[in-house]
Amino acid sequence: MGSFAISEKLQLHLAMLALQFGYAGFHVVSRAALNMGISKIVFPVYRNILALLLLLPFAYFLEKKERPPPTWSYMFQFFMLAVIGITANQGFYLLGLDHTSPTFASAIQNSVPAITFLMAVVLRIETVRMSRKDGIAKVCGTLLCVAGASVITLYKGPTIYSPIPPLQRTSPMMMQLPALGDAKGKNWTLGCIFLIGHCLSWAAWLVLQAPILKKYPARLSVTSYQCFFGVIQFLIIAAFCERDPQAWLVHSGAELFSVFYAGVVASGIAFAVQIWCIERGGPVFVAVYQPVQTLVVAVMASVALGEEFYLGGIIGAVLIIAGLYFVLWGKNEESKFAKAAIIQSPADHVNNTRIKSSLAQPLLAQSTENTA
Repeated sequence: MGSFAISEKLQLHLAMLALQFGYAGFHVVSRAALNMGISKIVFPVYRNILALLLLLPFAYFLEKKERPPPTWSYMFQFFMLAVIGITANQGFYLLGLDHTSPTFASAIQNSVPAITFLMAVVLRIETVRMSRKDGIAKVCGTLLCVAGASVITLYKGPTIYSPIPPLQRTSPMMMQLPALGDAKGKNWTLGCIFLIGHCLSWAAWLVLQAPILKKYPARLSVTSYQCFFGVIQFLIIAAFCERDPQAWLVHSGAELFSVFYAGVVASGIAFAVQIWCIERGGPVFVAVYQPVQTLVVAVMASVALGEEFYLGGIIGAVLIIAGLYFVLWGKNEESKFAKAAIIQSPADHVNNTRIKSSLAQPLLAQSTENTA
């Protein structure tokens, strides 16, 4: 049993590393696709169609028994989740990425766990106990993440590292970012605001999805419905904003690869791997790996796109990552307090009535879970 536990733990770590590399590749591939001129509306349409085609068979066959029958209420909820988690989320991301860079897009995404926590507190899904160290840590972590995102948005700063000499920067051989935020109508601050909108949409999607999944526990089916509605929503937007028929054509193998990667790897495979990791390692374990993605993106973008590193982005990324770990540490300590309460309560009850201790355990466990 011991060797099996070690091997599964190793599998979890390898899966999470692979997931971060997969998402990191998505940031770089998306930036390259935008540099090639692919439409910011056509790209998510094709991406979600591919994701839907990949997920639909698994959702249909694997979740036959646990999938509740569809109702108008469920359909409306899935439609609204698609508005937030697909259309707004992916739309803001591509608009922000178009004005900034993969590294900063990934860095700002590290604030999502803290924003999610903040939204959960406002909606009274999450509780904060400022009299305990876990409550203080979660609040401090959230403030650090907000500060980091603000620094990235408001302060670009000088170039810290430039992988390409200035004389070679105009070379057409590389799909690089020419003078990020300063040329060809690019607006760094506007791009960061779009990315913050992306993070807010993502966090809201995570918070609002949780109660729906309790009533409709078929995760793959929920995601498939969202992809379906997301495609419809982007097609409606395209009817008004993308009327050039040429925009719907794939002009090169590189464009085809970017769309295929986004739909199959970043949406389909990544979602399946993430569910597997959350079920076996827990959400905290999965979230801890998020900053690894930022480092991988920075290296990939520097090599593939010739991306420069700016002081403001580095300072902001450090603040966000520090804030993320404060929030995760606070959540971990909170779970320890909850477990200690569950263990101590039955022990006290045993001293009074040993015979009824087996009946007290589930009742105490349930009440603790409801108040956490």
